[in-house]
Amino acid sequence: MTKDEVIHLFNKEQRIEITYPGFRREEVGQVVRQVSLEGEDGFVLYSDLEQGTVEEVVREQLAYFQKLNQTFEWKAYDYDKPDNLVDILRAYGFEIGDPEALLVMQLHEGHPLLTWPIPTEIRQVTEDAGIDDIILLEEEIWNEPHEDLGERLKRDLRDDSEDLSIYAAYAGGKVVSAAWMYLHHGTSFGSLWGGSTLPDYRRKGLYTSLLAARAQAAWHKGFRLLTVDASPLSRPILEKHGFEFLGYSYPCVSPAQLS
Repeated sequence: MTKDEVIHLFNKEQRIEITYPGFRREEVGQVVRQVSLEGEDGFVLYSDLEQGTVEEVVREQLAYFQKLNQTFEWKAYDYDKPDNLVDILRAYGFEIGDPEALLVMQLHEGHPLLTWPIPTEIRQVTEDAGIDDIILLEEEIWNEPHEDLGERLKRDLRDDSEDLSIYAAYAGGKVVSAAWMYLHHGTSFGSLWGGSTLPDYRRKGLYTSLLAARAQAAWHKGFRLLTVDASPLSRPILEKHGFEFLGYSYPCVSPAQLS
């Protein structure tokens, strides 16, 4: 597939049609939103708006989520319309996060990651205790609470174990790197998350081994496309292994809701 074909498929399957576990999908005009059923933040995953009506639509989304007392993230991409969408969201009080590189890899027979040897220190996590170990890792690296992430991973692993694969790298009985993958059935895509590694264990191949473990799991279950929102640190590694840059996304978080 060409780059434009991949973007079209990504928009269709990962932004417009997708429903995430624990969320209710709603399509209103040219906006697709995901409303949390578990007390988490909601999302606007897709929009295709006209310059003349974009501000009205932004106000409508703010009012809707405020009625639910739910903060939400508007996921804006640099190829979305109108071109100044992010600036408009900023003017309405949204907090604009750092841009993330949208990368997609097309798996195929003979792809090096599919024959990459997975070291024994990489293990699949299938129980809550392993997730607790991963949350300790995340909190040590980022120095902030990750309790919500832990609860979400436990819930999704319990409710959708076929869709979620979690992997951790252990050293001396401690998790030193971890990553996970959601397989979105009914689509072509698996989405990659995590990849945090303790500083003393970086540049030892753990990130690549975790990537290969997920690529092999996706391939065996019939998925041929992997997508990830990459940080500047991980993007060069991912592109080295065959990921293609499609554009930048901007996490735009709504103003705090009124109580």
